[in-house]
Amino acid sequence: MFLTRVLFLLVMATVRTGAPRDFEAMERRRKRAAQLFRQGKSQAEVVRELEVSRQSVSRWYADWKSGGVQALRGAGRAGRLPLLDEADLKSVARQLKKGPLANGYATDMWTLARVGEVIEAETGVVYHQSHVWRILRQMGWSRQRPARRAVERDDDAIARWVKEDWPRVKKTPDAEGPTSASRTRVDSHSSPL
Repeated sequence: MFLTRVLFLLVMATVRTGAPRDFEAMERRRKRAAQLFRQGKSQAEVVRELEVSRQSVSRWYADWKSGGVQALRGAGRAGRLPLLDEADLKSVARQLKKGPLANGYATDMWTLARVGEVIEAETGVVYHQSHVWRILRQMGWSRQRPARRAVERDDDAIARWVKEDWPRVKKTPDAEGPTSASRTRVDSHSSPL
């Protein structure tokens, strides 16, 4: 019972972390089950030998009986096939590299909504903004934030002020003599005399 619980937790940890599944190993295990079925082993014996669930072995046995070893071959991948292939992604990347202004936008900043519009214009596929972000990451793009600076900013004037004016206006501890915020010290400016 303990070992079963540990295996369950291990499998769940793998599922939650999104670790890639080894489809080839899974297919090898199903083919090994087919060999055991051919040797006359019971489903319970296959469960014990391969350390898999009874439900999986039952399903494999039914598939093996109806279609042989060929029925136990893997699909090769899990999940839905992507709507965009490599050529589509390259086409979208070319458009994005041209920049937002070249794609008809008023400002030179990409947003997920704008990228989604470019994807739709290039491929005809409409994606939600959260999925547009996944596609951008898949293409190797990263999130960039524009520098927030005033248009009127004058870096030379700022450097001159820091060099010339700041030392003059900056308060230093030596300028006023010793001070304390404590009311208990006699030499405190705030203590009553």
